[in-house]
Parts: sequence; structure tokens; C-alpha cells
Amino acid sequence: MPQVEVRKILISVEEIHHEGGPVADQPLKRAAGVAIVRNPYAGAYVEDITPFMEDLKPLGLEIAQKTLAALGVPADQVEGYGKGAIVGENGEVEHGALWHVPGGYAMRELLNDAKAIVPSTKKVGGIGARLDVPITHVDASYVRSHFDAMEVGVSDGPRADELALILVMTTGGRIHARVGGLKASDIKGEDGLR
Repeated sequence: MPQVEVRKILISVEEIHHEGGPVADQPLKRAAGVAIVRNPYAGAYVEDITPFMEDLKPLGLEIAQKTLAALGVPADQVEGYGKGAIVGENGEVEHGALWHVPGGYAMRELLNDAKAIVPSTKKVGGIGARLDVPITHVDASYVRSHFDAMEVGVSDGPRADELALILVMTTGGRIHARVGGLKASDIKGEDGLR
């Protein structure tokens, strides 16, 4: 199995007080954790890449823990999440898919077995590429107020033979959400959708 070689980890936090409307009583906090790691499959086609997914599981938990700590709230106050990956130019988009299980399951476990699927995106990009990481509610994907995205990137990565592996967590929905739909207070929690 390939060894996970981490070059750097970046944790960033936003506090959003308003988006042009009234100032919120409590600012929305959004945090992103990014790990820049060597892509062991860069530069060549490898049929079975799944062993690296298992190797990434401890890193998934580490980034989830650091992202939660940066938010500065207990796990039960995290309402939104998402994940993504940027693959350096010598890799393929499928290498970014290796983050689905390690990143998604780490967050779900850390956040009291959150029920909703963790939304995800991935792409191949060069140094400094940025990714709009999709966000939904942690327990019900249809909560419209929590449909969001956070742009994430690292100025010096991913290099051609690297992966940028990203997790995002938020303390709520969009700061001025007012377009209706299922409300967080109305979640049934039966299937991760409603």
C-alpha cells in the first residue's frame, strides 16, 4: 500500500456577519481543511487504486477533527458539510474520488453519525486551482437554506504529482436564507434526505 505523504495542511475559517442585509445575531462560521498530499498514482494508469483509500482514512479523521476545532463549536452545532478534491495535472479525476470514503465517513462519524450523504466535487487543476465545495445540511440533504458552497484552494498546490483533499463544515445555512423549502427545524431524520 502507498504511504500517505502530507506536504502541508491548511485550515481556514470565515465568519459571515451579513451579505448586505441585516447583521446576524450570531455570525455564520464556515471552516475548510485542506491536506496537500503526494499522489502515488500520478503519471501512470493504475488499475486498482483502492488501497490508497484505506490509507487515507486516518488523514480524513485528522482533517475532520482540525476543521471542527477551528470552527470552535461542539459537533452537535455543525449544520452543514461538504468535501472535494483537486488533482494535480499528472493525475486523473478518479484519484480525487479516493477521498469519498476517508473524508465523508470521518465527518459523519465525528458529527454524531450525521445522516445525509456528504456532497462532493472534484477536478484536475494546476497550482493555485480553487474548488467550489458543495455544502448541504448534515442530517437532511433537502434543507434548502443549507444549499451552499465554499471556494477553497491553496496558493502553492496541488503540484502536478499531488492531491488537495478538502473538507468543509459550517454552523448554519446561508446567512440570509429566505427562499422557502424544508426548514432545519422540520427535519424528520429518517433517510438523510428530509
